[in-house]
Amino acid sequence: MPVRTDREDERGTMRIAGLDLPVHTFNTVVVGTGCAGYNAADTLVSLGQEDVAVVTEGVNMGTSRNTGSDKQTYYKLTLAGSEPDSVHSMAETLFSGGSMHGDIALVEAAMSARGFYKLVNLGVPFPHNAFGEYVGYKTDHDPRQRATSCGPLTSRLMTEHLQKSVEQKGIPVFDGFRVVGILTEGNPKRAVGLVAIDAANFDETTFGLTVFNCTNIVYAVGGPSGIYRSSVYPQSQTCATGVALEAGAKGVNLTESQYGIASTKFRWNLSGTYQQVIPTYISTDKDGGDAREFLDDYFETTGGMLNATFLKGYQWPFDPRKLGKGGSSIVDIAVFTETRVKGRRVFLDFRVNPSRGGDENGLHTELLNDVARDYLEKSHALLDTPLHRLLKMNPLAYKLYLDNGIDLKSERLEIDVCAQHNNGGLAANIWWESDLQHFFPVGEVNGTFGVYRPGGSALNSTQTGSTRAAQYIAAKYREEPPTPDALAQAAEPALRKLFALAKTFRENAARSDAADPRVLRERYQRRMDEAGAMIRPAHLVGKAVDDCRRDLETMARETGAADARQMTDAFINRDILLTQLAYLSAIDEYIRKGGKSRGSYLVRGAEGLDSGASAGGLDVSECAQQGIPVELDDGAFSDRVCEVTLDAEAMRCSFEWKAVRPIPANYDDWFENVYNAFIRGEVVG
Repeated sequence: MPVRTDREDERGTMRIAGLDLPVHTFNTVVVGTGCAGYNAADTLVSLGQEDVAVVTEGVNMGTSRNTGSDKQTYYKLTLAGSEPDSVHSMAETLFSGGSMHGDIALVEAAMSARGFYKLVNLGVPFPHNAFGEYVGYKTDHDPRQRATSCGPLTSRLMTEHLQKSVEQKGIPVFDGFRVVGILTEGNPKRAVGLVAIDAANFDETTFGLTVFNCTNIVYAVGGPSGIYRSSVYPQSQTCATGVALEAGAKGVNLTESQYGIASTKFRWNLSGTYQQVIPTYISTDKDGGDAREFLDDYFETTGGMLNATFLKGYQWPFDPRKLGKGGSSIVDIAVFTETRVKGRRVFLDFRVNPSRGGDENGLHTELLNDVARDYLEKSHALLDTPLHRLLKMNPLAYKLYLDNGIDLKSERLEIDVCAQHNNGGLAANIWWESDLQHFFPVGEVNGTFGVYRPGGSALNSTQTGSTRAAQYIAAKYREEPPTPDALAQAAEPALRKLFALAKTFRENAARSDAADPRVLRERYQRRMDEAGAMIRPAHLVGKAVDDCRRDLETMARETGAADARQMTDAFINRDILLTQLAYLSAIDEYIRKGGKSRGSYLVRGAEGLDSGASAGGLDVSECAQQGIPVELDDGAFSDRVCEVTLDAEAMRCSFEWKAVRPIPANYDDWFENVYNAFIRGEVVG
């Protein structure tokens, strides 16, 4: 763990709500140490705002540092070749995914080259050719070749290089602090500070509660990973969206998450090359016996199965539009049916070819379509086994699992359909400021995207949003944080509530019937898997909302926390429940409005797919002949976003459906006019 580098002259102790608590004061506190958080802090100092600190639950935790795929994608403007591209063309691609504001799409496109080249200058090894062109490839929902990658660990490399820059600037980092509350004042509300648990200074008097007094908060905490049980988010990342919603930040597009096939022992996305080499899908019983290939059952021909598996590389996220006969998302449904409906386990075996699609000499290439065959041929990968094809096309993809204790040469890889990314999140404007003033959600916690987005655009957004927030703060929000008296007045109600809850958790620990927070968490997470993940049975969603409210009401009585770990976990559970309440309520609102299947989820109506534990929902023979029937949204809601406001006291959500803002047009882009507005300081804000 890095040395804590908080500056002594900005520390103090205040008596708030009857407690003597440590208080740290800065102009801006950045929460999170991923790509977005580090870039926000680094950019703020570069722009002259040096009164900045970073607060994190753990420097080595989080999605940016601990997740990826076969070649993790960064999406940006085309920077190579003769194919024409433009900022507005990229904005159109982002906007065309539906339910995304056009002005935000334009900013994401315009800032993409700036963010990318900063990373290059910091040493992130994105590949270029002999002429200095940063060549690209086509990713999902991408009409050009804007995608690039520096391998399976692209976001980790980004994080490490940004971290090095932050350390070189001497920016203080508070490591081991879990944020449990956001302090606000005024009407309209503005953020004025944070409350966190300092695990290293946990005691029976204050439970480690610590206050950060600040003018601005940049909130870079990642997606709502902890609300799901079946998840490819790293286990070290949980959830911190709930306290922001509780404080008054609005949510947007909370219905829109992505799901896809991932490994479970070591959590990793199984997209790209892992599917393009066409491994064998194996189903077993709970003990690993009764092994059988099952994917052929869902397709009319073996060739259809092989081609759908290959296409999962391009079309990795589950998509209900791809459930027609032979569609690639039938693979996801097949895995879901084996694991969730039949209660079996599913594995990928890279050592052997699918038995009907090949033999010990390789694939039966005559069964492949032109796209799959040509791709493997051009990659010189028409080899005997999926493993040898993987080693030829992407040896780092094999090494990644080997480095994490899994040798694909000697064992099968267990998989499931998992939550992977949230396109929605907290609402914000084109400077990434929330309705909660002075509060800037950046990275995945920001609800930047709509229904569909190009693969890799999320990494671009980490850099775009954090840079925009830093620009605005440096230009507009340089004032001093609240005075001690003002801070005490704002903090007292929140701290009384948090301390009382912590005290109850601690007292409960002496009871034999009190539950460990992690045991309770599994119950909470199963609810989201059953009602609010890839399959969303309409009749279960409303019940899940009610169950979530019940758990919020009872968690104080049920939960025991005897030490710092359990106390932190108890407050994480509270955040998970607040987040689930908002997300499930938004899903319920969408379905009640007539919303159908779209994005990366299936709204179960008459489709006959059972998401429960009992078998028999899906007629496999009909699936092979006709595909899976689905009622698609077909863009009915694509011209709107749903904003969600959480009333945490009443445990209710309210909704406002707003028309998407178009991509700006007919604005003044005459150079002399822009130049003069810029030097007068009129552009920012």
